[in-house]
Amino acid sequence: MTVDYSKVTENPGDMVTRRALQMVVTRYSLARQHCQDKDVLEIGCGPGLGLGYLAQGARRVVGGDYTAGMVRTAQRHYRGRFSILRLDAHALPFAGGSFDVAILFEAIYYLADPGKFLDECRRVLRKDGILIVCTVNREWPDFNPSPSSTTYYSAPELLALLTEHGFQTEMFGAFPASTDSLARKVVSLIRRTAVSLHLIPGSMKGKAWLKRLFYGRLTPLPAELSPEAAEGLSGEGALVHISEEAPASQYTVLYALGRLR
Repeated sequence: MTVDYSKVTENPGDMVTRRALQMVVTRYSLARQHCQDKDVLEIGCGPGLGLGYLAQGARRVVGGDYTAGMVRTAQRHYRGRFSILRLDAHALPFAGGSFDVAILFEAIYYLADPGKFLDECRRVLRKDGILIVCTVNREWPDFNPSPSSTTYYSAPELLALLTEHGFQTEMFGAFPASTDSLARKVVSLIRRTAVSLHLIPGSMKGKAWLKRLFYGRLTPLPAELSPEAAEGLSGEGALVHISEEAPASQYTVLYALGRLR
């Protein structure tokens, strides 16, 4: 059965919080640092929000996603600026050694076999290739699994997975789950209660009214991340290196930077 992930993906026009936009900027800014003059593949690119931003420094950018509708959305927006195709992360339709950088943001938990995906990344990456993975931290106290998800990872688990499949990996955390005020503590308690009672809506549209209630004003997600938007939100999602021994439950988001050994 083909799964449509568009309902659990943030699409252009969806109303999101400032923090959500900061997360978008943080992950694409991290990737862009490693894309200068490189051939880049974004797997699970969704509607293509970050492709144009990555392309400003890259030699070539290719986007791919499993959901045909999101591929069409990205293709309509970019009008042939990039190659954007439907693909399965478990069987990438590219020759070996085709790319310098592979990216998977907020999608590893949907994969039926993450190990097979990592083996495919090893195959399509060139010598000294880089894999960048971003995922929600399952050890975050307010963690809420997405519908259609399979497996979520803690920082040690994600590190072990990439290491097992041949990547020398650094782990980072960002966006600490701050509870330094009474209001934040109340929101966190309500969220955890709603998660435990399965009251969180499954779709992004269903979640929008909850976000507005708890976080205030929302902003429509753009079709393409612009340098101006990134500049305005930069510096608000600083990455912190996570050692193997240090606890990481305070971070809502994990980033893995793996290099081929």
